[in-house]
Amino acid sequence: MKHKAQGGAAAVEFALVFPIFLLLVFAIIEFGFVLYDKAVITNASREMARKGVILQKSAHTSDELKSILTKYQGSLVSFKTLPNNPSMGDGDPPGLNGGSGTPLSVTVTYNYYGLGLGPFLSPFTGGALALSATTVMNNE
Repeated sequence: MKHKAQGGAAAVEFALVFPIFLLLVFAIIEFGFVLYDKAVITNASREMARKGVILQKSAHTSDELKSILTKYQGSLVSFKTLPNNPSMGDGDPPGLNGGSGTPLSVTVTYNYYGLGLGPFLSPFTGGALALSATTVMNNE
């Protein structure tokens, strides 16, 4: 008799624990996507800075650096249907085409819109999680 009276306890415990478990699993997946996108924009800013500091016969332009960013754009994980492109900002980055030893600073920004936890994070982040990466290298 005692065994039958406790038969529903496992179902109640499962009903209480399973949603918390699912939330934890999806939070881990979402955090993995954020870290991946952060790594992509960090690599893009590093490659853009490296391109900008290398000496060449003609002056570098912002469009040359932005073409590198466009190449990396396809690697980002995006769940938003509207275009959500990473940006370098307007104008030339500080130090572009500077003399030898002057620092070049390249900053890339990207708004990450989450898969499932985005609506839960929006009160804290204002709708999107702003990711940015800055690389500083000295001109050669």
